[in-house]
Amino acid sequence: MFQGLAEKLQETFKKLKGKGKLTEADVNEAMREVRMALLEADVNFRVVKSFVAKVKERAVGQEVLESLSPGQHVVKIVHEEIIDLMGSVASKIQIASKPPTVILLVGLQGAGKTTHAAKLAVMLTKQGKRPLLAACDVYRPAAIKQLQVLGEQTKTPVFSVAERSPVEIAQASLAHANAQGLDVVILDTAGRLHINEELMDELRKIKAGVNPHEILLVVDAMTGQDAVNAAKAFHEQLGIDGVILTKLDGDTRGGAALSIKAVTQCPIKFAGVGEKLDALEAFHPDRIASRILGMGDVLTLIEKAQEAFDNKKAQEMERKLRKQEFTLDDFLEQMQQIKKMGSLSSILEMLPGVGKSLKDIKIDEKDTGYIEAIIRSMTPEERRKPAMIKDSRKKRISRGSGTSIQEVGRLLKQFEQFQKMMKQFAGSGGMGMLGKGKKGNKGKRPNLRFPFA
Repeated sequence: MFQGLAEKLQETFKKLKGKGKLTEADVNEAMREVRMALLEADVNFRVVKSFVAKVKERAVGQEVLESLSPGQHVVKIVHEEIIDLMGSVASKIQIASKPPTVILLVGLQGAGKTTHAAKLAVMLTKQGKRPLLAACDVYRPAAIKQLQVLGEQTKTPVFSVAERSPVEIAQASLAHANAQGLDVVILDTAGRLHINEELMDELRKIKAGVNPHEILLVVDAMTGQDAVNAAKAFHEQLGIDGVILTKLDGDTRGGAALSIKAVTQCPIKFAGVGEKLDALEAFHPDRIASRILGMGDVLTLIEKAQEAFDNKKAQEMERKLRKQEFTLDDFLEQMQQIKKMGSLSSILEMLPGVGKSLKDIKIDEKDTGYIEAIIRSMTPEERRKPAMIKDSRKKRISRGSGTSIQEVGRLLKQFEQFQKMMKQFAGSGGMGMLGKGKKGNKGKRPNLRFPFA
């Protein structure tokens, strides 16, 4: 995410941090590089001009120039201004005091409205809501069928009526939600290839007909300033309450994310970060700013881990580690839990200081697939007692998993080393002390590597 912009900004501030004392000339040079980085990232030029002026005004103040670490002080200012640029705090959906809450999704054709209607339903279901998807796109071929399929996949009811106008369908969906005790209605509307009066007129009629609590615009982050222009046009003609920015995980530039709030005054509320139906996240300006500047995003990582990992299973896994009963079956289960959190590269990017070190490293997600294939090609007894796997068994496992005998041997060797390490760690009383430090050890953390990495 925002890789190109992040690399340029981090390189610029690395130079500043290396200086013992900053002059106004140093700040000016850094701001020139920041300006170029933002323009190359397709950030709106007016937004760039205003942003650089604010940062420069703060960065040449006495407080910064006389600071003990002026370079870091400038980074802090840039961090705060990026957060402010994107809206300061995460914006939530306005929930109606009397259900159902009505959410109207709008946008151009191909932006991903239908898919993100389902993603939004998944997110709201996790929050204890009972959503209804309403098919108000009566023009696009198979639009209703697509929503019905997504409804089945997400176990969300879908409302549709044949040969009725979008306004009538929207109104009928509210009555249906009331009758069924559903507390959120998500209206999936039609889009066009471009903004025109016919599209806006229909959306204005739906708005007048159901008086939605939230109007969310769905736009593709990778279209850069086209997304910003679309947001501006929709807001001027319809009045939107927020934006869902899709494909944010594939956006290496960041122009849309950094420009929309400043240009439209409408916050980005959600970000699509993958193809899976649970790949929708609340948009946190502070966390995005931290990731851009290489500070990581530990809070999002923790939230993902809490969603992916079962607490009872985690406690059982700790017990097994304490008693050296950790098997290859357990390791396979841990791998599957981690996969729920997303790709390994996306997880590592959330760790402070790790993102930039990944620049020249290609993480092949297939490697975890090979490990899984090797373990699944073993018998249950072999997984419990890997020491019994000798040459003939290695040959059978390699054939069954489509890997080489050397790869099977490497996996077994690394697992053996991991078990020895756990035995030593448990014997020293260190289990469960990760990150806490230990008396007599000067608070140092054990030098643990993730097995088979």
